[in-house]
Amino acid sequence: MSRSILRTGAISAEIRKAQAAAAVAPAAKNAKKGAATKDKAAAAAAPKGAGEIRIIGGQWKRTRLPVAQRPGLRPTPDRVRETLFNWLGQDLTGWRCLDAFAGTGALGLEAASRGAAAVQLVESDAALVAQLHTLQQRLEARAVRVQRGDGIAALRQAAPDSLDLVLIDPPFDSKLFESALDAAGKAVAASGYVYLEAPVAWTDEGLAASGLVVYRHLKAGAVHAHLLRPVGAAAVPGEAG
Repeated sequence: MSRSILRTGAISAEIRKAQAAAAVAPAAKNAKKGAATKDKAAAAAAPKGAGEIRIIGGQWKRTRLPVAQRPGLRPTPDRVRETLFNWLGQDLTGWRCLDAFAGTGALGLEAASRGAAAVQLVESDAALVAQLHTLQQRLEARAVRVQRGDGIAALRQAAPDSLDLVLIDPPFDSKLFESALDAAGKAVAASGYVYLEAPVAWTDEGLAASGLVVYRHLKAGAVHAHLLRPVGAAAVPGEAG
């Protein structure tokens, strides 16, 4: 076979190879473009942070706390927290507190900011627990202890009459309210307080099994905020601890 024939065959093969590559390139480009579009759409649909809230009073006043977008997470509004700590008398020096469904930590950190001697933040979500640890270190909050776990179990493990303030704010669509209130009623001191945040108003009749009664109540939008006392408690806000 002559060299000219070989050369012609090689050229034809190169031409066919180039044509095949040209046909594949647009498809690959379109596929890449489609993947990039999907990535952008996924990024747009991905959960984003819901923003931030702030500590209202005490040594960390105006400190901003990040709020992640997590299932069931519903930080207590500023107005409600401000009212709660007005009810409690602002100064919580020496108080022992347990935040059973800590979430962002806003309630428990607010108590620590106002002088509470021991604040236990209990949260089951690992990502939120990590965030709480970060906040604790950032604030150098030595009185605060972060615990990953079940808030109701933590209340049941607390010694009877050992807490001055119990904070109960579970997801509104949960069935944790009665169990949490029952455990809180046993753990709170006779002169202490239980804060309950719920989607409906609780009455003394509904609280009877827990040994608690309504001391203060506020409705703000869909939130019912209650400050509860043990039955027979005579102390006024500011006397706990």
